[in-house]
Amino acid sequence: MTDASFRDELVQVSAFNEYVYCPRRFYYQRYQDQIGTPYELVDGRSKHQNQADRGGWITERYFRSDNLGLHGKIDLIETDDDVLTPVERKRAESGEYYPSDEVQLAGYCMLLESAIGEPVNVGYIYLYSTDVRHAIRITQRHRDTVKEIVHRIETMSVDTIPPLTDNPDKCKACSAREYCMPKETAILEPKKARGTGWEEEV
Repeated sequence: MTDASFRDELVQVSAFNEYVYCPRRFYYQRYQDQIGTPYELVDGRSKHQNQADRGGWITERYFRSDNLGLHGKIDLIETDDDVLTPVERKRAESGEYYPSDEVQLAGYCMLLESAIGEPVNVGYIYLYSTDVRHAIRITQRHRDTVKEIVHRIETMSVDTIPPLTDNPDKCKACSAREYCMPKETAILEPKKARGTGWEEEV
């Protein structure tokens, strides 16, 4: 097995954010290549590139771990008194970060500590919109969540579509909506919408 094929079998840490937001959306992004790239992702990449070219203070590093089943590129690793701390940067127009951002950061912390052989129990989430950096202590709950999501993604198959989200508001601007068809599913297959909130939308 080549390095490239091995890497493809690992779970991208960046996938955590999508999966936590909505497993069904992640499913369609994974198995339906017709879905376009969201504006937020393009804009985020642009901001990363602009910062990378400004002063050279960005150091992007790629890590992978077969034990964790993870791989990904950390935006920035801060070094202070030989302590390495990952920094994850977000657009965050709301001025806030989300639980999914913490899970993503935890994944990067776990990758980094696997690489250096030392505990990495703190990371930062930097918000462009407020120019504020938030220190996040990585708990056992974070680590357990990372492992659980890796397991769920690894066992996901094209034949099993995750259930509808229990928060229909998430669907309003979703790039996967034309494939997911939550309203149509709730009408045609009401059992699949039971308990999700979509049965109240139709």
